[in-house]
Amino acid sequence: MHISEGVLSGPVLLSGAALAAVGTAVGLKRIDYDRIMPVAILSAVFFIASLIHVPIGPASGHLILNGLLGVVLGWAAFPSILVALTLQAVLFQFGGLTVLGLNTFTMATPAVLCFYVFRPLLAKNNGSRFAAAFCCGSMSILLSTVLTAGALSLSGDAFVEAAWVLFYSHIPIMIAEGVITAFAYSFLAKVKPEVLTA
Repeated sequence: MHISEGVLSGPVLLSGAALAAVGTAVGLKRIDYDRIMPVAILSAVFFIASLIHVPIGPASGHLILNGLLGVVLGWAAFPSILVALTLQAVLFQFGGLTVLGLNTFTMATPAVLCFYVFRPLLAKNNGSRFAAAFCCGSMSILLSTVLTAGALSLSGDAFVEAAWVLFYSHIPIMIAEGVITAFAYSFLAKVKPEVLTA
């Protein structure tokens, strides 16, 4: 779901960069130094999952796992995703440095929002926890897709059709991410619950 360089208008790029900077600053301020290791590990998971592209019709998709980062890290998802996207831009030319801020914003904001929306259900030790983790994973992708499609649409009418293709091609990924997030959260809650105290 990376937006490439040279596509978006200047105001959209600047707005995304400013919002990503605020989110990253908040995330860095809230990171407990005892939790640096989970942040680094999940940043690496995000980095690797985003490298595997699967053709879906006229577009391609890949796992993002921003819901998993959000459910485990909370606000720390911002710096975690920023580091992974920076490495992808520098090493593999995915996205790019000029769109780094907007790409970070579109992937990290939904993760943090879903963390707070579903946090009360995630704290419960019953069947609702699995469902909440599924919703957190799938809704993060849905919101990321909407934000990315919105950024494309705001950059010109020529990108409106591409925005719709992006949205529809990510519906299977929403389901897959929900399932992965639900099982990963349930597993962590059983074997290492202290990791989930964002």
